[in-house]
Amino acid sequence: MGRLRYLFGEYTFDTDRRELRRGVEVLSITPQVFDLLEYLIRNRERVISKDDLIGAVWNGRIVSDAALTTRLNAARTAIGDSGDRQRLIKTLPRKGIRFVGAVQEAQRPTVEPVGPAAQNDDTAQRALSPPRLSIVVLPFTNHSGDPEHDNFVDGVAESLTTDLSHSRNLFVIGRNSAFKYKGKEIDVRQVGRELNVRYVLEGSVQRNGNRLRMNVQLIDAENGKHLWAERFEKPTADLFDMQDEIVSRLAYTLHVQLVMAAARRAERLAHPDAKDLNFQGVACLQKGATPEYVTQARGFFERALAIDHRSFVALFGMANVDLIAALSLLTDEPTACLSAAETNAIKALSLVPDDAYVHMTLGGIYILTNRAVQGIAECEHALALDRNTARAHGAIGWAKALMGRAAETE
Repeated sequence: MGRLRYLFGEYTFDTDRRELRRGVEVLSITPQVFDLLEYLIRNRERVISKDDLIGAVWNGRIVSDAALTTRLNAARTAIGDSGDRQRLIKTLPRKGIRFVGAVQEAQRPTVEPVGPAAQNDDTAQRALSPPRLSIVVLPFTNHSGDPEHDNFVDGVAESLTTDLSHSRNLFVIGRNSAFKYKGKEIDVRQVGRELNVRYVLEGSVQRNGNRLRMNVQLIDAENGKHLWAERFEKPTADLFDMQDEIVSRLAYTLHVQLVMAAARRAERLAHPDAKDLNFQGVACLQKGATPEYVTQARGFFERALAIDHRSFVALFGMANVDLIAALSLLTDEPTACLSAAETNAIKALSLVPDDAYVHMTLGGIYILTNRAVQGIAECEHALALDRNTARAHGAIGWAKALMGRAAETE
């Protein structure tokens, strides 16, 4: 019987050993806080009511709100979260509590497999590997010769870490763990091993006259191979505008590149699981809205749902496939496609109610089906959840134009 571990960000939650680790460090945690975390993580697909939590962790004993809040705060602190940020443990007013961090489950065999059988066992390989979409944004290097740019350089790395952490599909190492490498000569492969991540982002800044140039590289931490690079250049007078632009562009582009890298890995597996199939489906959609790619994506998502009918990514993927088919005139039955897209988007939201991109997609479906007011509300909700859902602005403007309110568009 294997030992069940939950991996999220830089943390490993080991239920058999009753250990919480950050990287290789075993963290001190009280038994009750461990039980609370375990219950939230195991039931992360639903909102846990206060009574449910008390019944499971305190065996139904009477517990004051203050005591419950104290334990929740301790749980958040243990995993680098807080009541203000609620990046991993979210309180939903008048509803309950939910663990919203991206989690990977891994069974570590009691005896490690060896020989050819181990090399061909995709499941064992996945269990012993870093989370599939895991990344650390290392502190950027200031080559500008101006110490005043240090805050700007650090700010880009910090803001990018924050923006990436909003994606529930990514395992993003926190700022404090990343910044321990600041100013040090490093081997990205060692960083990958120490933090249990698959990808590393490095960056540097240098000044050229009155312009500032920033270079970033995405690196495979397993083999040190450079996967992608980008360069930004702006006048030094616009440093903080430049920071916002860089972070916004990088957050989107990095997510695309990480999914493409994960899809390439999945192609090499003899027995892909639902997550592997989802990566391949998303990668197909990112290549373009052609009949070939949309058909391939549909096939991957359907196979993923056959394995796991509650796969959030596959349901959202199917919603996007049908929406794209209707928008791009790839179907003779656009009404049926939009209806199927709406059904799957709503199913996805029943699993993850606060995903900005699903709300934006549902908003687009409503607008296309003559429900502009509902569509605007969904897109505004998406923007409130995640500022990087920039396409929601365009959808809102489009809806207002359809309603004869074009003068209100941004």
